[in-house]
Amino acid sequence: MLVSTGNRTRGGAAVAVALATLLTASGCEAGHDARDPRATASADAAGSGPSDSSAESSTGSLTWEFEHIADFSGKFEDVAVLAADDIWAVGTENNGRANAHLLHYDGTGWKQEPLPAALGDSLYPPRFEEVGENQLWLRPQSDASGSDRNWARWDGIRWSAVPNPPPGKAGVFRATGPDDIWTLVGEQSAQHWDGSRWSASRLPFPTADLAVAGPRDVWAVGGRDTGPGTDLAGGERYSQPASAHWDGVSWKPVDTPQARFDEPLPPEPGAGLLHVFAFAGDDVRAYGSNSFNHGEIDNEPADEFIQLRWDGSKWAEQNPAPGGCDWRTPVGRDDNGLFLNGNWYLTDDGNCVKIGRHRLPTSTGARPASNQSLWLEEIQRVPGTDEWLGAGQVEVNQSGDPFSAPVIVRLKRAAA
Repeated sequence: MLVSTGNRTRGGAAVAVALATLLTASGCEAGHDARDPRATASADAAGSGPSDSSAESSTGSLTWEFEHIADFSGKFEDVAVLAADDIWAVGTENNGRANAHLLHYDGTGWKQEPLPAALGDSLYPPRFEEVGENQLWLRPQSDASGSDRNWARWDGIRWSAVPNPPPGKAGVFRATGPDDIWTLVGEQSAQHWDGSRWSASRLPFPTADLAVAGPRDVWAVGGRDTGPGTDLAGGERYSQPASAHWDGVSWKPVDTPQARFDEPLPPEPGAGLLHVFAFAGDDVRAYGSNSFNHGEIDNEPADEFIQLRWDGSKWAEQNPAPGGCDWRTPVGRDDNGLFLNGNWYLTDDGNCVKIGRHRLPTSTGARPASNQSLWLEEIQRVPGTDEWLGAGQVEVNQSGDPFSAPVIVRLKRAAA
């Protein structure tokens, strides 16, 4: 589910570091989002980003309205929307501990539930993975050591143990159904569940993300340090964007446009892809960056944002989005356009809209003059409807008493 990263990657060997972070920090589930455009038209995945302190609902079309405001200080880390009357959320408190709350909405109200016993003990809040209709998995999170085998599943009635959770330390997780699940384990290994067993396959390069368009139509993206465009003087390397396709038998590298700064090259340049979304077999989109080690030279070039689109036969560069939608990655798709990180929306006909939002009521402790910003960790479509829910927090900055309010928000569309 696409928890979304920042707009640009910076730092020495920036893309390599970003890829390594995504690949090894599976405890943070950087690629989380089985509910974004990759699967059921919603992530992470989840997208996160602030709205500025003045609501921009003057755009008149889209506004986040409060659905639920929790009564503790913290944030909602994740949400899973199985139906209009079956919604789950995981929240954490700002109390210096990983104090996780599991909340459930049954159509009448929100109620706190105990974490499933099948999940075992964990120092970190669990995350949701939807694997089929009315079937939800709750995955454990811990530090980078060892594997986590205590996964729980919700069947619409009760929680129980997942009998065959992914082997190893599962990272990015994508599912189109209970018999078609993919996950990354380590830098270059993918595991696939076909309903009866897990099978491993070797990826041709360090991989940051997967997207599943169909049973024999899976994409992987990341970066490579060998091949065309990677050799520099003195034995240094210029990592390049890389993609591969699973055809049901094996992973095949796919020719991917190279990225390169103009001469003279900045120090330690590197490029790679970090996100991939499969809207259809002939509409796959990949996003990444071309960066370098900042702070070593004067007159630095700007980092370059990579946007590619697969049309069924080849990758081509996407045209930059207008206004505030530029430099942003998708976190969801509906029938009219893309939801982008930072609470933006790009229509299919090219209009960029800032999604508005409301201020917290003063009953929460937020003062009228406080500075408030909405950060969403995940957005999801309510199945069978054009309704969308988001989960995250409102950060309240005010003198003497700043706090964060966990919120569930619902998208309000202005009447045409």
